[in-house]
Amino acid sequence: MLGVFYGVATLLLMFSGMPIAFALGVVAVSFMYFFMPAASLDTVTQNVYEEMASITLLSIPLFILKGAAIGKSPAGKDLYSAIHTWLHKVPGGLGIANVVACALFAAMAGSSPATCSAIGSAGIPEMRKRGYSPGFAAGIIAAGGTLGILLPPSITMILYAVAAEQSLGRLFLAGIGPGVLLVVMFAGYAVYRARKEYKAALAVYESGGTKSAYLHAENFTFSQKIEMLPRVLPFIVLLIGVMVALYGGFATPSETAGLGALLALGLIAIVYGIWKPKDLSPILTSTIKESTMLLVIIGMSLLYSYVMSYLHISQSAAQWVVAMQLSKWVLLAVILLMVIVFGFFLPPVSIILMTAPVILPPLKAAGFDLIWFGVVMTIVMEMGLIHPPVGLNIFVIKNIAPDIPLRDVIWGVMPFVALMFLAVLLLCLMPGIAVGLPNMIMGTK
Repeated sequence: MLGVFYGVATLLLMFSGMPIAFALGVVAVSFMYFFMPAASLDTVTQNVYEEMASITLLSIPLFILKGAAIGKSPAGKDLYSAIHTWLHKVPGGLGIANVVACALFAAMAGSSPATCSAIGSAGIPEMRKRGYSPGFAAGIIAAGGTLGILLPPSITMILYAVAAEQSLGRLFLAGIGPGVLLVVMFAGYAVYRARKEYKAALAVYESGGTKSAYLHAENFTFSQKIEMLPRVLPFIVLLIGVMVALYGGFATPSETAGLGALLALGLIAIVYGIWKPKDLSPILTSTIKESTMLLVIIGMSLLYSYVMSYLHISQSAAQWVVAMQLSKWVLLAVILLMVIVFGFFLPPVSIILMTAPVILPPLKAAGFDLIWFGVVMTIVMEMGLIHPPVGLNIFVIKNIAPDIPLRDVIWGVMPFVALMFLAVLLLCLMPGIAVGLPNMIMGTK
């Protein structure tokens, strides 16, 4: 009953419009006041500090700085333009270019909104100019942006590693296979959808209608393609350098985050001439704002989880789930359904830190690999980023392209939600897609 009261109080405050961090903090402190020893209130700051005094969490502001340096520069547009130049003759090549650009940018930035904003600001206008339907153009960018929380370095996975007490390096490696799988599935859908829209445009033109931009041929010379390569190479070097440092054992995740931030700042200074204080000010301001917001949410979420544990709410909930004696896969389905519902209203950060104490013990007892589950849970939370009613990426797209009706954006992302669901099923049938690479490189646990 105390757990139900705790959950209802949380939902009421969140639906009142109070910011998530403050809602979690108010609930935690209130329950400490009424249900815990009076002296516990004196330890609020100490508890928050101790929970956040983690070397792993230290990497978050540094990854955000790296993402801001890339996102606030013309890197996204250049990356997209270069890939489009090479793929323009492939059916649906423009859609594939957007997916690949989102994947590469996500691997550098580690943020879904940043990926949507950087690639979408260039990709959506270009797709619409060439005849692609607004819903498809918006949907492919919104879905591609979700790769920011799956492909390493992922801030969401950093938090999961802390909450589940799992190896961050192993978790990062586990995200690569499913990330590539989603890129291939998204690209495949882009080819199918582009061909379908091309045939419709051709049928209209042959029946005497207007000639769609879809039907205009576009050509780039080989020299133009070669000229575009220098725009991509510096960022490929950045990506490879960070991955080699992390997985080669040359640096810890926190050191890798610092290295990535310094390399990103160095690259934008060399490639784009962004080095003066007035040029760096938007990057540093954005980093401070996003880091502060995220760390306050993390701090309050950890305090919230601490109170749940102290009052035995999380333990009782886990015991209740175990006592239901659900079969292994039914248990997984129920938990993932709960994550999907939470994803309609909450960001991935809050979902992980709020649910981990309850859902991880039963899953571990059922024999699930928590590294594998972390990847599956991340993909399910990706669905929440592009699924109404909240769908953070949907609103990022609306900000980039306000003239596209919200209804078109929502219908545009639905096929990608279905593809993510299919990816989850494939991971359940073939868990090696996720755990094969970390087991091969780091050995089996």
